[in-house]
Amino acid sequence: MSAVVGFAVVLSGCAVGPDFKQPEAPAVSGYTPEPLGTTASSDTPAGAPQLFMTGKTIAADWWTLFKSPALNSLVEQAVKNNPDLQAASANLRQAQELQRAQFAILLPSVDGKFAASRQKNFAAFGGGGAASIPPYTIATASVAVSYGLDIWGGARRSYEGTRAQTDQIRFQMEAAHLAVTSNTVAAAMQQASLRAQLEATQTILDVQEQQLGVLRNQLQLGAVAEADVLTQQTALAQTRALLPPIQKQLAQVNSQILALAGRFPDDKLSENFDLSALQLPEELPVSLPSDLVTQRPDIRASEANLRSANAQIGLATALMLPQISLDANYGASGSTVSQLFNAGTTVWGLSAGLLQPIFHGGELLHKRRAAVAAFDAASAQYRGTVLSAFKDVSDVLRALQIDAEAVKAQLEAERAAANSLTIAQNSYKSGAVNFLILLDAQRTYQQTRAALVQAQANRYADTAALFVALGGGWWNRADMTASANE
Repeated sequence: MSAVVGFAVVLSGCAVGPDFKQPEAPAVSGYTPEPLGTTASSDTPAGAPQLFMTGKTIAADWWTLFKSPALNSLVEQAVKNNPDLQAASANLRQAQELQRAQFAILLPSVDGKFAASRQKNFAAFGGGGAASIPPYTIATASVAVSYGLDIWGGARRSYEGTRAQTDQIRFQMEAAHLAVTSNTVAAAMQQASLRAQLEATQTILDVQEQQLGVLRNQLQLGAVAEADVLTQQTALAQTRALLPPIQKQLAQVNSQILALAGRFPDDKLSENFDLSALQLPEELPVSLPSDLVTQRPDIRASEANLRSANAQIGLATALMLPQISLDANYGASGSTVSQLFNAGTTVWGLSAGLLQPIFHGGELLHKRRAAVAAFDAASAQYRGTVLSAFKDVSDVLRALQIDAEAVKAQLEAERAAANSLTIAQNSYKSGAVNFLILLDAQRTYQQTRAALVQAQANRYADTAALFVALGGGWWNRADMTASANE
């Protein structure tokens, strides 16, 4: 027995199965083939040039860079009241408690036991009768200790897997936090875009209504045909028909904002956002590619899943090897409770057990092979998550450059269309052009004005998307720094 125990102690420091190695960051120098520079600029809201700052840190409260107190307040409400984020936080607390419970697998278990019984037995039959034994009492109090020697590291691998699962849930919570904040910012910017579209459409309607009044006066004077008036009425009706779809989208966005903030649809939304009130950040941080894999919550969650799968290989391997257990108990036994403290009532026992799997129909071998296959799947999933993350950043960087060019081009088109409309209106009043030219100028201005508003909104939205694609700066948030480094 002593030889077995000594052998177990010697082996207690080893753990079978592969030790986890953190995947190396991709050996890439950037997110785009060409170097990043400064975006185009234009003299309009959302037209400021943006400079990409490689290696600059990302603020945890990145939405404050848009300089909107209303937006800051709304995000704060969402972080505090959003039920999805609250559920994610509760899931993390549950996982942490289960991890603490799982730690017990590494320690001996100690149990106190007490039992008392009243019995009456009979002597064996013989000699012509059965002798009756008077009733008697047995009381026993003892302490039992049980410990399974973790000589192959199976228990440690199991706990390692549990810790990895807790980390996975922690980063899933960070992903939920990022989703809530980014969706809130996106909804606010969409509201601002729709409000701007409504304003632009209403401006066009006012111009068309004024033009319709002029045409009606000219019709009474006989200066124009009734067909011109009807054509302008049709154009006015077509423009007015653009309002309901925008109003519908705006109502839906407002409901979404309320839901993100944990409020019901019957609550009055006091937050109204305007594109002109938002400030476009001019310096955009861009994480180094080697840092992205440690900053994206989805990558960290996938890495934790990979670490858990790796631990399962070690656990499955340990279950194929001999298992040694030690048990001990110490206590006292007597006919009354008071006798438990008398001399001579001590009882104790020591035992050791050895279990060597011999034949389980291939169960243990195939479970280990299944664990290896699960690790391979988790590894492929991790690589896919990394590729998707790099693609996200690349797409947003290109979008920001194109967005700046689009705003510049749309601004030029809108100004040209506005000048053309003014000229057409004046020329029509003087009789130099016919009504169809004026109508075409109105439609062109309407289209270019709406396109400019959309291009401006895209710059704000894609700027926010860059912060999200780079991980959102959660590692700089004070309330998570300590727990993320545990």
